[in-house]
Amino acid sequence: MPKNTQKIAIAGVATLGAAAVAFSVVPADAQTTTTDAAPSARVAYSSEPVRDVKASVTDQLAGASVKVDAIDAKKKAAAAVAKKKAAARAAADAAVAKKKAAAKKAAIRAAVKKAAAERSAKEAASRSTHRVAVRQVAVKTYANNLDGWIRQALAIMDAKNIPGSYHGLHKNIMRESSGNPNAINNWDINAINGVPSKGLLQVIQPTFNAYHVPGTSWNIYDPVANITAAANYAAHRYGSIDNVNSAY
Repeated sequence: MPKNTQKIAIAGVATLGAAAVAFSVVPADAQTTTTDAAPSARVAYSSEPVRDVKASVTDQLAGASVKVDAIDAKKKAAAAVAKKKAAARAAADAAVAKKKAAAKKAAIRAAVKKAAAERSAKEAASRSTHRVAVRQVAVKTYANNLDGWIRQALAIMDAKNIPGSYHGLHKNIMRESSGNPNAINNWDINAINGVPSKGLLQVIQPTFNAYHVPGTSWNIYDPVANITAAANYAAHRYGSIDNVNSAY
């Protein structure tokens, strides 16, 4: 009796990268041996298992696609959140930096304003002090007579370090002009030479010009200017007007 063998019929279907296989088994001698008892049976192939496999693979791929999309969506959402947080942090940092810059500018403005106020206060105090000093000088007045002229001349002489006393000035004035500020000598040698002696202390013009005291009038007949110029000349020649007891 021949050994029983089997032949295998394979039907395969591949869909979307997946393969479905259906198996049908028939006797190995179905086509090589015959019997009188019965004719060979025909093998029937079914497509149902293939459709089931295809549907299963399709569902699995669809599920995988949905999962991938979900993962991508989560990544995008996380990236959007991170971007939003980064933008918020950047905005907060910018706001802090802006606030610090504004505070710094305000502090600088305040310091400048304070320094300006202090400087103005010092300048105002300085001007006030100067005005007080000026007023004190302006308040000092002298009588418009021989006594006043001598006293005013002495104040100027003291400021200019020119020696002399009230007595020394007064005695020489009385001898030279009798106290007349407009006195002029038209007969002595100076007059003959064209430079007559003038004023309270009978000073000639060249001497007045040479020994004029700054701050006084350039008019030789001005009482104070005449006295201070004569006293300045006497100080250089005689040591002091106090040492002059005659024509000089």
